[in-house]
Amino acid sequence: MRELVVEADGGSRGNPGPAGYGAVVLDPATGETLAEAAEYIGVATNNVAEYKGLIAGLRAALDLAPDATVRVRMDSKLVVEQMSGRWKIKHPDMKPLAAEAALAFPRDRVRYEWIPRERNKHADRLANEAMDAGKRGEQWTPRDLSAARAAATPPPSGPPGDAAAGAARARAALTGTGAAPAGTDAPAADPAAATAVPTAPDTGLQDPSAAEPASTAPAPAGSAPARPAPDLSTPATFVLLRHGETALTPEKRFSGSGGSDPELSEAGQRQAAAVADALAARGTIRHIVSSPLTRCRQTAETVAARLGLDVVIEPGLRETDFGAWEGLTFGEVRERYPEDMDAWLASSKAAPTGGGESFTAVARRVAAARDRLTAAHAGRTVLLVSHVTPIKTLVRLALGAPPESLFKMELSAASLSAVAYYADGNASVRLLNDTSHLRR
Repeated sequence: MRELVVEADGGSRGNPGPAGYGAVVLDPATGETLAEAAEYIGVATNNVAEYKGLIAGLRAALDLAPDATVRVRMDSKLVVEQMSGRWKIKHPDMKPLAAEAALAFPRDRVRYEWIPRERNKHADRLANEAMDAGKRGEQWTPRDLSAARAAATPPPSGPPGDAAAGAARARAALTGTGAAPAGTDAPAADPAAATAVPTAPDTGLQDPSAAEPASTAPAPAGSAPARPAPDLSTPATFVLLRHGETALTPEKRFSGSGGSDPELSEAGQRQAAAVADALAARGTIRHIVSSPLTRCRQTAETVAARLGLDVVIEPGLRETDFGAWEGLTFGEVRERYPEDMDAWLASSKAAPTGGGESFTAVARRVAAARDRLTAAHAGRTVLLVSHVTPIKTLVRLALGAPPESLFKMELSAASLSAVAYYADGNASVRLLNDTSHLRR
């Protein structure tokens, strides 16, 4: 099995202050540079920048050789010890970043090594180049490493996970919680049963200036470096709207980005109008961003017409591609593709039959869209019109929850959820699956 080395670093000129990260993927046999990544990330802390560098390096390694083993070398004792499992992750800012790093490359094939700063000069240089570029108002420009990349020949991805775990997740998905399998176009639940997560008065649908950051109590002495001052600025607040019903929704059929791209049904059109009225009454939405799929665009356009706003399309918000499962019910997939279904339920890295997307791939895509949108809409309240899996993924990443949590959330058609994102990397889930506007 091939081995890659990832060296990563991040820095902040002020802590928090203008920050950037750098990462490099190396061939350990030759020392050859196979990939580089760097980015200016705005105002953030050193720890946030270091985690961002780790994530970028692992993703670059995955692109080069998804079945390789990876040795991560960093001069951040905090990141190395937390990702190795030797230190608990108590800081709320670090939990979602650590969860994202765990998804960036199969965790059982990554090991971490602390190195002195003087042995991490390549990644440190890239981080400083990115910060310098950001100071000039430019983006860091990568070198041409096409010859080195051409030498990397990744083999097919590894085996799926344990089928017994899949059966347990299937039971969690289909019993007790009332949640449909992630990504199926499940019908709206009885509105009276829809549950909003208990929150502070700010749910993301109110004036964002009232928002308060998550708890900032420091970690116990000796467990990690002293944390920076909390970010008290106005967060970017994403109000997450699942599209209205389609003809597939009452039948609980898989409806992703690779199927028939259905339109809203009459019921879905009524739901879109109801949520438009509710958002107009609150008056806090400043921008609307939508998945490119028809059902989301129609929902977004109904809201936009009511609010007098334009709709911007973000491809990263599209639903999972369910491959050969598109248009089928959960039971039909179980009957036709039982082994593939077990693998999919057991591992976030397993993809649906026929070239569909794994939840790991969707998480990478959604996280990239999230980062683009938070950078573009700092301090603003934005409506994101999307689908079951992307919305659940945004909530999961904000909570730092494991992939199997996707099967344990209810998300009704035309429901509203909300997540606030602070400049220091902290995220706060404000609302989940609110359908009160559909009961009026």
